[in-house]
Amino acid sequence: MDVKTGFFYLFSVVLLFSAFRVVTARNPVHAVLFLMLTFSQASAIWLLLNAEFLAIVLVLVYLGAVMVLFLFVVMMLDINIDTMRKGFWKNFPLAATLGAVVALEMAAVLLSGFRLAKAPVMAAGALPVDNSKALGILLYTEYLMPIQIAAAILLVAMIAAIALTLRERKDSKAIDPSLQVRVRASDRMQLVKMAPTQEAPAPVATAAEESK
Repeated sequence: MDVKTGFFYLFSVVLLFSAFRVVTARNPVHAVLFLMLTFSQASAIWLLLNAEFLAIVLVLVYLGAVMVLFLFVVMMLDINIDTMRKGFWKNFPLAATLGAVVALEMAAVLLSGFRLAKAPVMAAGALPVDNSKALGILLYTEYLMPIQIAAAILLVAMIAAIALTLRERKDSKAIDPSLQVRVRASDRMQLVKMAPTQEAPAPVATAAEESK
């Protein structure tokens, strides 16, 4: 077994363990952290398979944005774990059956695909091309127009989101930073002279109390 195969088995074992812990972890924050570990191991396997572009996208998009957002959302929410786990064992047989069916279907598809797949044959005298470079050449030559349209749509969506966020609202409680910088102690507190307080007058006895 060579070094590449050893790394493949190592990353696969860690990936399977972390994916199992995502489902079985009692703390939602721990589950999100294990999911981030799962994505990192999947990215390492993509690197071993010479799919650098997919590995980089997996790290940048999922680990760098999506999973960090999930982590902050889970940490900010007040999740009652005991309430979430009610009825777990009641629904466990159905969930286990559906999971087994999905696992068998995936195994059948993968095994049939491996049998029909053929090893790629490189033409004689052809130089190996990086898949990221080949993908970039393809996107910016044959698919240049769809890329430009998608970029324009994303730009419009970004500008619209910023415009909706920065619009003035009547119920907004924003404070001008320039006013905060120029604030003085005399503006915050003002001393006022008042007359000294007097003792409260004695309570007047009522007619019922006088009769007693």
